[in-house]
Amino acid sequence: MFRKIFAGVIGVIVVAAVGLIGFLFVAPPDLLRVGTNYSAKIVCSNVFLAGRDAGEVLAEDVQAPGHPLLRHISVTVDEDERAVDARLFRFFAPARSEYRPGLGCTNVHGAALSDAELEPVTADVQGLWPEGNEVAPSQDPEIDAVLSDEALLGPGYRAIVVVRGGRIVGETYAEGFDAETPLLGWSMTKTVTAGLIGTLIASGEMTRDGDLTGSFPAWSEDDRSAITVEDMLAMSSGLEWNEGYGNVTDVTSMLYLTDDMAGYASNKPLAAEIGAEFTYSSGTSTMLSRRWQDVVGDGSLSYPRDALFGPLGMNSAVMETDAEDTYVGSSYMYATARDWARFGQFLLQDGSWGGARLLPEGFTDWMEAPVAASEGRYGQGHLWLEGTRNGAQFADAFWMRGHDGQSVGIFPSEDMVIVRLGLTPSDLGYSALPLAEALIAAFEG
Repeated sequence: MFRKIFAGVIGVIVVAAVGLIGFLFVAPPDLLRVGTNYSAKIVCSNVFLAGRDAGEVLAEDVQAPGHPLLRHISVTVDEDERAVDARLFRFFAPARSEYRPGLGCTNVHGAALSDAELEPVTADVQGLWPEGNEVAPSQDPEIDAVLSDEALLGPGYRAIVVVRGGRIVGETYAEGFDAETPLLGWSMTKTVTAGLIGTLIASGEMTRDGDLTGSFPAWSEDDRSAITVEDMLAMSSGLEWNEGYGNVTDVTSMLYLTDDMAGYASNKPLAAEIGAEFTYSSGTSTMLSRRWQDVVGDGSLSYPRDALFGPLGMNSAVMETDAEDTYVGSSYMYATARDWARFGQFLLQDGSWGGARLLPEGFTDWMEAPVAASEGRYGQGHLWLEGTRNGAQFADAFWMRGHDGQSVGIFPSEDMVIVRLGLTPSDLGYSALPLAEALIAAFEG
């Protein structure tokens, strides 16, 4: 009797286990697919763009700071095909990210990537930064002391570059990283997207009050037709969006489960009156990428290089696309800390570089003007103001900010730019403000 019951229980367990395994093979839950696609993407970009070791990236960038489930993901790097495959428990939820020169890595979900490639940026950079890459840092011991203070640099920091008076006066790098290492800016990419749109406004090809129906025709059938580029840049379009991380949400579905990211985001309905609510949205910035690319037309893939990266000497900069060749203008740009500093200096100089004006005069003033719906936290051109205007020394400061502790602080009154890059999850509570305060005090002392 007992043997029969025991055998029956074992049989049920075996059938359930087989069913679960079959289910995971055939239709893995989206949460598992987000995990494997995220892993494949991060490893692919860091291996093929930054030249880092795949095992180190998986352990340090993906598994250590992430969900416990990520510790059971394995990756395989195919150097010949320039691709990374990831699986959970070595079998389940397969994901693939493929590398193309000049365009970085792209997750694929059934779509085939185009054969597009870009030649690297080869601007002539000679002499002292920013014209070249030679650096003559300050010998001030107070600055050296600030850049040696682990508490100010923050847990997981990887690169700090300090610019004052248009020159790099101090920099420091964590072990394993240096001035030649391209690093992911995450949402700092949004500000670069705003800059690209600014160049098209300067040339007369786009306007801030233009709509987006030319890229998203379905919008012409409803109230979304009234959404303007300016509404989108201000994160006040009224479109529904969930920017939550760590689960299956709009942003993780767009980034890790979708071939056509702009198409996914454009299907969201209006959830509020246009201009009435501030909703931070990576979908918004990716749709803006699709819009400016449609305006440029042929040659849009080379436009960031031609319009910004080349003129600014940002030879390391690479923006990455989705499988439809839309730039992921919300999240995916790699550049060295010195090149991120070049972009910050470009904003500090109101969009001029080397005597040439690339953005309309006063455009950066417009970018940092507060969005009413954000209660002063966000600027109209994909810039952060929150936490920078509490004291007189930060009265005119603004920030580019990205996931996991990325920031470029621009301090016009101090003629200063501070780049801080690393892997610092938000739950650690790190802020770059004390670092900026300490550096300003060191300069003034």
